[in-house]
Amino acid sequence: MNDLKEILKDYRSGILSEEEVLKILKKKPFIEMGYAKPDTHRKLLQGNAEIIYGAGKTPEQIGGIAEVLLKNGQEHILITRLSEEKSQYLQKNSLLNESYEYFPEARLAMIGGRQEKKAGGYIAVITAGTSDMPVAEEAALTAEFLGNDVKRIYDAGVAGLHRLLSHLDDIMDASVIIAIAGMEGALASVVGGLAECPVIAVPTSVGYGASFGGLSALLSMLNSCASGVSVVNIDNGFGAAYQASMINHK
Repeated sequence: MNDLKEILKDYRSGILSEEEVLKILKKKPFIEMGYAKPDTHRKLLQGNAEIIYGAGKTPEQIGGIAEVLLKNGQEHILITRLSEEKSQYLQKNSLLNESYEYFPEARLAMIGGRQEKKAGGYIAVITAGTSDMPVAEEAALTAEFLGNDVKRIYDAGVAGLHRLLSHLDDIMDASVIIAIAGMEGALASVVGGLAECPVIAVPTSVGYGASFGGLSALLSMLNSCASGVSVVNIDNGFGAAYQASMINHK
């Protein structure tokens, strides 16, 4: 919706003509590809354009969707859950490779780089341990792609609380916090008790057997006694970053 406001603003100021505005709005809302329907109106409706989820898709399908989005005017593309093998295929695509960048730890790729920063505040991404960094990097890079400043605070879990407290100013000054933890997931409640901004908790699948692949952390976070803590699915750094970006851009 923000993009639609920008179009109307450009029309009022004379940057866009009536014909140009109509041309934008008349574009088909999606492209039928048989195996996919890329959404060309996503940015008009939600403020952010279509993002490609790479898991379960073949590299040919991912490349085809990316090509269609580029040809229909999408300048920045994010691809999540992308394996190195699929990334190597995409890097050979002449249409994509000039602006293609892959981040192996986050299993994420960008085409066209990060979007212009428009938010005033920053998103703090905090992990309990170093083992949570793959999920954290997915969150941090997604937030940066969506036009946000990000502060990374890694390996600051409750096993050594003084590590977290040394970043108290960063916690207090953040517009949104993403708290990422496996094991028992206690980090979200501790951060929620310190911060005055919204906290988005991300349980990770890190932990020994009784953590049940992140279920223990998920249930702990859902039962947090700290106000202002919301929870996304296990290992869903992307979802947390998208929500945090929406809050930060308000």
